[in-house]
Amino acid sequence: MEAWVERLLSWFALPQHGLSTVFVIAFISATLLPMGSEPAVFGYAKLNPDQFWWVVAVATAGNTLGGAVDYWMGLGAKQALARDRQTRYLKWFERLGPKALFFAFLPVVGDPLCTVAGWLKLPFWHSLAWMAVGKLVRYVVMTSLLLWVPDDWWRRLLSLFSGG
Repeated sequence: MEAWVERLLSWFALPQHGLSTVFVIAFISATLLPMGSEPAVFGYAKLNPDQFWWVVAVATAGNTLGGAVDYWMGLGAKQALARDRQTRYLKWFERLGPKALFFAFLPVVGDPLCTVAGWLKLPFWHSLAWMAVGKLVRYVVMTSLLLWVPDDWWRRLLSLFSGG
């Protein structure tokens, strides 16, 4: 088991696998698993500043496809449970429609929003487009801001955790 975990971790090493790693991490983090893709995107962009738009595009694609999986899980759950219970939140979401999925980038509530969109059978392609726009904006803004922070600040932060 230890050897398997070690191989898995070495496979996810950014310098060795690059954009494919960013895609996989962004995809997995968009499902209902508690994981963040921002450190991988930032790390790749920091190591390869000339590929900023590539890493943002790959992360957006992976995260949006993960949101699509959430959508289909919600659709499947609706069919499996066959319940038509409505709450005021579901009515609000239904009234707002696919535009609500712009907020799919938000922590904690973003992934469930994608699932609820499937549950409500909102139009898939419109929902996917709004997910992609929100996730793109998040990656551009967050990665740009993190890259704007001086390297010296990051070194001081790392020294706090490394005991140095």
